Amino acid sequence: MIVTLIIEFIVAFFATAAFAILFNVPRKQWAFGGLTGGMGWVFYRYFSEVQGVVIATFIAVVVVTLLSRIFAVTRKSPVTIFLVAGIFPLVPGVGIYYTSYYFIMNQFAEASARGVETLKVAMAITIGIMCVLMIPQKFFMLFARKKA
Repeated sequence: MIVTLIIEFIVAFFATAAFAILFNVPRKQWAFGGLTGGMGWVFYRYFSEVQGVVIATFIAVVVVTLLSRIFAVTRKSPVTIFLVAGIFPLVPGVGIYYTSYYFIMNQFAEASARGVETLKVAMAITIGIMCVLMIPQKFFMLFARKKA
């Protein structure tokens, strides 16, 4: 399992960094955006097997948002640079796809089930971001480098 998590971290790192490149994130922040997405994916994968997809998404988004705020202070950049790229691996795209697919195929019960689960994941993302963004900025200033 640990080898699989390492491989998935590397893939999520590069996917998130590529997403950051696509959205014109400054070059010096690419690795930090990749690290944010990779760590979020590792937490998601671990907790999805222990707690379920919705709780795992919430925990992963909290980790991504915390890292984003820490990197924003330490790298002197906007938090959205790291946050938008970091949640990229956690967005429930496959849930939206299957909801649409089952709806088109007239399998309304399955479409409804997938749609509700996708909505729960989207709400977990929203609530996770809100919980961390409510922490005062002064807390994150503890991570700022002291001027010599």
